Amino acid sequence: MEAELYRRVNAVLEPAIRRGLGAPLLAPAGLVVVEMTGARTGKTRRVPLAALCFGRYLMIGTVRGERSLWARNLAANGDARVWLVARARPMRAFVLRPGASTRRPRALPAALRPLWSALATLTQRGFAFALLAPAGPLGSDPKGPRAPRAMRAALRRAPASPRATRARSR
Repeated sequence: MEAELYRRVNAVLEPAIRRGLGAPLLAPAGLVVVEMTGARTGKTRRVPLAALCFGRYLMIGTVRGERSLWARNLAANGDARVWLVARARPMRAFVLRPGASTRRPRALPAALRPLWSALATLTQRGFAFALLAPAGPLGSDPKGPRAPRAMRAALRRAPASPRATRARSR
């Protein structure tokens, strides 16, 4: 019954969110659609979710833990497309879920490591999270719309890599 309720709500919300409804524009949080491959079926699946922006990175989560199909699908295949501000962006998902490894990915920027540690402790209580990182060199289409103001500010504060930090200090 719970799955059927989510299926019906998602069928109504998903097209509107893909067009930009509820996108994180001025605030660092908003609605996105995450598109992934089903773990068992191999079919494309889309689900609308609330996301919190950290520069070019997004954090999504659920209190449903193991019952959440999107968490299982992203854990099986971390490649995803995220519809953000009416544009699809390729992303790579790092999933934290109950009973799975909580080792921090090496590619995770230093600024997001404390967040990863905090979320890892919540998985012991049944929560599931995914941190979505840009899949391309900058994770967005250079011809696409500018990032929301809050995202641009976060990018200026948190360097993307140690190499970028060294280059700025020279």
